[in-house]
Amino acid sequence: MEKQELIQMLNNDMAEEHGSIIRYLVHSYLEGEDTPMGAKLLSRSREEMWHMHWLGMIIGDLGGAPNLTPAKYPFDPTNRKTIFKSYVDYEVKLVSHYQEEAKKVDDPHIRRVLMREGWESDMHAGKFQKMHDKLSPAEAEGLPGEENELPEQFVETLQQLVEVKYNQMLQSLHDAWTFQKSGLSAWQIMDFSYTKMKQLAHIAEEVAENGFEPRFKDKGAIHHADIGKALQNALESVRDTRERHLTVKNDPEAKKHGGLMTNLDLSINQETYEAEEIEGWLKK
Repeated sequence: MEKQELIQMLNNDMAEEHGSIIRYLVHSYLEGEDTPMGAKLLSRSREEMWHMHWLGMIIGDLGGAPNLTPAKYPFDPTNRKTIFKSYVDYEVKLVSHYQEEAKKVDDPHIRRVLMREGWESDMHAGKFQKMHDKLSPAEAEGLPGEENELPEQFVETLQQLVEVKYNQMLQSLHDAWTFQKSGLSAWQIMDFSYTKMKQLAHIAEEVAENGFEPRFKDKGAIHHADIGKALQNALESVRDTRERHLTVKNDPEAKKHGGLMTNLDLSINQETYEAEEIEGWLKK
């Protein structure tokens, strides 16, 4: 298989994995991460994150540009029973899909990764089937999500922050995968992407707990010419989201929610740290 054909194939796979991450994350947030069902969905989404990461690393190593636009996840939203049935069907199809792709690849590492993604998809299908089978009649016919208790304008403010933070996190992943051969800086960017993921979760959970699906809308990553430009962009981005977090923290509605205020304080401190670290790297 030619290199560009391989990169395209892996990018298509990454889009599918990305779509599944968002679907399971959103469902987890709507159920509540502290519920048994929500916790299991969150665990599946984290495993899909590893799948996406392995593909991104390979694409970056091959000199390709990672595709960070998620594929649309096909599911029947009628009720929990149909949702989980959709998850099972989706994961089952991936098993043979990855097995067939592995046969087309000569590189032993890439072949092993594809085979692993296949048998882990089989495991996911089995776990979703168990969740489906254990649904009580009320759960099976119901839908995840709760009543909204927040003012509409405040929800929109949080949704805008979700969107910005999501894209910031994706850009960090893109830069880390693309510049993985540039040494320590790429891995420091990767480290920060995990922090951004948690910051994103804090806001997305707040939105979901009020019955709304968090707005994970990608705007496309910037493909920088060199790591210096990537770091400068990262610095400007983290300064921007720090100011956004400060604005939300000063909103009278936010002050009514102690957990949100605690998470905002944490994010602000983390972003102050990140900005100072990046400034130091740029000076070097």
